[in-house]
Amino acid sequence: MMYHSPVLLTASVLGLNIRPASVYVDATFGGGGHSRAILNTMDGQSKLFAFDQDEDAQRNSIDDPRFTLLPHNFSHLKRFLKFHQIDKVDGILADLGVSSHQFDTPERGFSLRFDGPLDMRMNQQQAFTAEAIVNTYDEAALAELFYAYGELRNAKKIASLIVQNRTTEITTTTQLNQVLANVLPKGNEHKVLAKVYQALRVEVNKEMEVLKSFLVQSKEVLKAGGRLSVISYHSLEDRLVKRFIQNGNFDSEPEKDAFGNPTLYFKKCGALVVPEAQEINENNRARSAKLRIAERL
Repeated sequence: MMYHSPVLLTASVLGLNIRPASVYVDATFGGGGHSRAILNTMDGQSKLFAFDQDEDAQRNSIDDPRFTLLPHNFSHLKRFLKFHQIDKVDGILADLGVSSHQFDTPERGFSLRFDGPLDMRMNQQQAFTAEAIVNTYDEAALAELFYAYGELRNAKKIASLIVQNRTTEITTTTQLNQVLANVLPKGNEHKVLAKVYQALRVEVNKEMEVLKSFLVQSKEVLKAGGRLSVISYHSLEDRLVKRFIQNGNFDSEPEKDAFGNPTLYFKKCGALVVPEAQEINENNRARSAKLRIAERL
C-alpha cells in the first residue's frame, strides 16, 4: 500500500515556478510525493526543506544532498529555517490534508471506518487526544467545537448525546459511532460522522491556529516574487487561505495605511484549481481538494 498518493501534484509544483539556485519548502512532507516532484524539477544548486512532526512520515525521508527533513510542525517554519541559516525562500508548498496512511492505520484513530482508539494526534509525542475531548469537555464546549470545526447544525444534540453516554468512558471510534447512531440521518450517516471526526481532529492538533501561524510566517520568509502553493480540503482551511492571500490577514478587509490605501502582500496566480475527474476516480480522497497559488509582492 502506498503511504499517500499526492493530490494535485503537477499543478501544485508548477505553481511554485521553480527557478535555478533557489530554496523551497514542503511544509507537509507526509509520504514525500510533493517533495520528490519538487526535487525532480530543481537544479543541483537548489535546496528543499520539508517539515513533518509525524514519526511515521519521517521514515519516508529522501536521500538527496539537496534535501533536509525537519521533524517539526510547520508552525515552526521561520524558527527552523533560521536554524539552517535560511532567512528567505523562493517557494512554499503545503498540502493540508490527512495522509492516506494516517486514515488507513486503525490505531491512529483518524478514520470512522475502523475500530481504534480515539487518538487523532499528528504528533504522537503530545499527550492530548480526541479521547480527552470526548470525555472531559463539558456539553457547551463540545457543542461549540462541533459547530465551529464541523459546521454541524445539530452540534448541540451531538454534544448532549455524548455527555449523556459518559457513564463509562468513550475510548474507541466504534463506541463513539454507536453513541451517535441515533442522531445520524439515514443515508447520510457517513457524512455527519466525518464532520464529527474532523472537528475532533482539528481541536486535537490545533489545526486552525497552526495554519494561521504558518501563513503569517510564509509572508515573512517568502522573497518578493516567491510563490505560495496551498492545497486545502474543507471550507475552514480554504477560507483562511483565501482571505490571507486576498487581504494579508484573516479578516474580510485588508489593513490600510494612513491614507486609506490597502496594504497587500500577495497577488493570486490564476484561478482556484480543483482535481479533474480522472484524478478523483483514481484517488477518491482528492475530491474535496482546492489549490490556491499566490505570489509574494
